[in-house]
Formats: sequence, structure tokens, C-alpha cells
Amino acid sequence: MVPKSILILCTGNSARSQMAEAIVNHDLTGRWKASSAGTHPAGYVHPMALQALEEIGIHHKGTSKSVDQFRGVPFDLVLTVCDDAAENCPVWLGPGKKVHISFPDPAKVQGSQEEILAAFRHVRDEIRQQVIALLEQETEQVS
Repeated sequence: MVPKSILILCTGNSARSQMAEAIVNHDLTGRWKASSAGTHPAGYVHPMALQALEEIGIHHKGTSKSVDQFRGVPFDLVLTVCDDAAENCPVWLGPGKKVHISFPDPAKVQGSQEEILAAFRHVRDEIRQQVIALLEQETEQVS
């Protein structure tokens, strides 16, 4: 069975979309293959996103990529995970169903290192719950 493909879009491709890509590729190996990109890539993956993933046993070596790299690439599903990306990519120019689930930007949280890391953990857990549920539902609809 060939895995279905998903492109996960965010603004900077440094936190939310990176965590979603890593979680999908870890939790749904063989069923879904995730890629991620940004409308305005930051050029790095946020260290706290990587730390939050490591805490749940996911070792991610992602790079911040531009959505332009994926123009014309066929995806089964295109998921925007922040409101800005949804507004800046209102029409996906390639094939694939488009879905939006908004997650708060943990990189914008202010406070102590522990408070910021707690925000990354919360978003990571929300992504794991909501995105995996969406993809399992998408798989069931096709089956």
C-alpha cells in the first residue's frame, strides 16, 4: 500500500508545521507521508519544538522550507495549521483537499523558559490529537 501524502503549511515552518510533520511521520508510518513548508520560512526549526518532540520519543531533523518548493506536487491533503498560512494560501495551487486547523504559535509565548516549553508541549499534544484524528478519519473515508 502506498502511503497517502500530506503537506502541512504554516507561516515560518519552524514550530507547528514541523511538529505536525514529525508526529504524522512517526505515528502513521506507512499510511501517511508528511512534508511541511512555510509561506515565509524562518530558515530554522525552533529548538523548543525539537525538544518537545524528543520528550515523546520523536527525533526530528527537519528543515524550514518554502511552500514554493511544493508547487505542482500532488498531495492527498494540504493542511494549514496557522491562521496566517490559511489566509496567505487561500487557494492551494496544486491537487489535494485543503483543510485548516488553527493552533496557537508557541514561539510567541512570553515568560520563563519553562512557561514557553509548556506552550510547545501543549501545542504538540493538540497537534498529535487533532491531526492524527483527522488523518485517521480521511483514511477511513477512502477505505
